[in-house]
Amino acid sequence: MPQMMKAAIFVEPGRIVLDEKKVPDPGPLDALVRITTTTICGTDVHILKGEYPVAKGLTIGHEPVGIIEKLGSAVEGFEEGQRVIAGAITPSGISNACLCGCHSQDGAGTKHGFKPLGGWRFGNTIDGAQAEYVLVPDAMANLAPIPDGLEDEQVLMCPDIMSTGFSGAESGAVKIGDTVAVFAQGPIGLCATAGARLMGATTIIGVDTVPARMEIARAMGADHVVDFKAVDPVEEIMRLTDGRGVDVAIEALGTQPTFEAALRVLRPGGTLSSLGVYSGDLTLPLAPFCAGLGDHTIRTTLCPGGKERMRRLMEVIASGRIDTRPLVTHRYALDDIESAYDLFSHQRDGVLKIAIQP
Repeated sequence: MPQMMKAAIFVEPGRIVLDEKKVPDPGPLDALVRITTTTICGTDVHILKGEYPVAKGLTIGHEPVGIIEKLGSAVEGFEEGQRVIAGAITPSGISNACLCGCHSQDGAGTKHGFKPLGGWRFGNTIDGAQAEYVLVPDAMANLAPIPDGLEDEQVLMCPDIMSTGFSGAESGAVKIGDTVAVFAQGPIGLCATAGARLMGATTIIGVDTVPARMEIARAMGADHVVDFKAVDPVEEIMRLTDGRGVDVAIEALGTQPTFEAALRVLRPGGTLSSLGVYSGDLTLPLAPFCAGLGDHTIRTTLCPGGKERMRRLMEVIASGRIDTRPLVTHRYALDDIESAYDLFSHQRDGVLKIAIQP
């Protein structure tokens, strides 16, 4: 095994560069995974732009697919050479947040107490997956074997995008017969659309303006797709629902306009399920908020992680109920990841997700 590896490293706002780092050595409960495929997330772009702070010198990326290279001395139930994924969220399983059932807000189980987003460690508080190797903490809680017959790109969305999108429908408590609006049909919004369909929604309205994304939205389960540049999306959704509004509105972009639009289309007592990563303060408009008296529910979500979540998502893939491979629109070698960031951050050439392979 080599002593050094290539990794995409955050240098400063505006600069993520490919450089070399020492290959990490796993502790007793860790696993070293050789990356075979990973990807770039919208959150990584927030990091690149300096909108989400991380330490300089950190390896970025939180969506690993790979092969176990080396196991910690205390890890049981896994084998070196096994194909695995790990979720973007890597809960320890022993923190107060985990034991309360909120694994994504792990808090790292330290004496300093709860830390928001503590379960998101890859590319946030520890080195991430855009590298030749990644160290997976608490391996027995987080490694999930890839079922035989599934390719890397079939499971690439499971660590984050699919888990997050599905969480939007789950947090919104979508029920059989519900009407659901999903604002933004990027990768997460598309998975939210698919998740809403799997949970029983019978009318799903996607909102976007990019023709390719609108086409994929229909394939993923949208019954109607609203082009927000052609019509006012709030007015169109109210028209489509005969003025009733939607049971659940899922916000999958992270902007004030989309958040506000999601609030405006809710029926009385409806749920706004927010998935976006916001880079500024949000305000609640008085009228659609009904001055706080509308019986609305506003839910925020950081997708759950851990091996059981990953197992369930890969079972959905293996069952054929959803195919996320069309979300991979571009492929780059790790050596070219700086070019991949340039493409993805500027949303050129119809990019949805990029498969990165060392």
